[in-house]
Amino acid sequence: MSKIFTAAALDGRSIPELRTLFRKAHEEMVASEAGSVDRCNAIASIENISRAIAERSANTPTI
Repeated sequence: MSKIFTAAALDGRSIPELRTLFRKAHEEMVASEAGSVDRCNAIASIENISRAIAERSANTPTI
């Protein structure tokens, strides 16, 4: 069973760490059966990780 990464669990992680978690959650989603709890959990994690990446990217100054 896959774990859901919540916003609180993602707080303080770097963008490279978040991208690694995103890739793992995506792999879990692909390997799971449609409609299963594991797939729902993976999709929820992907959504939360995507938000965290977007927030950090928006707050990162460009040079």
